[in-house]
Amino acid sequence: MNKIIGLDLGSRTCGVAMSDALGMIATPAGTIRFEEADYDTAVDKIEEIIDANKIEKVVLGLPKHMNGDIGERGKLSIEFKRILEEERDVEVILWDERLTTVSAQKSMIASNMNRKKRHQMVDAMAAVIILQSYLDSLK
Repeated sequence: MNKIIGLDLGSRTCGVAMSDALGMIATPAGTIRFEEADYDTAVDKIEEIIDANKIEKVVLGLPKHMNGDIGERGKLSIEFKRILEEERDVEVILWDERLTTVSAQKSMIASNMNRKKRHQMVDAMAAVIILQSYLDSLK
């Protein structure tokens, strides 16, 4: 099985997680930073990761409102999916990401991570939660 990446797309950052070769465990792979709403830069950097790791599948967090509606952030993720699929031969799966950032914060607090480190890691950890929940659903 080829590696899968998980993405938590924000307005200035994109958390990245990567699966192991067996597709069982997600680990943080970093955070891509870009200017506010400069999604072209984000796409370029994600394409580099896709090419360097021979990624065939991307799990992209789909932000939804608590009632399940898709707002502006969700529409941006849907457009981001379309761009990635057009520019690379990669399958992009939209995955419900409600409360992933909250969950990431809580897990880092529980592990006694300091505030500065949490701030640096929150996006990548949210991507881990998105990707791990997808991988778990395959079992």
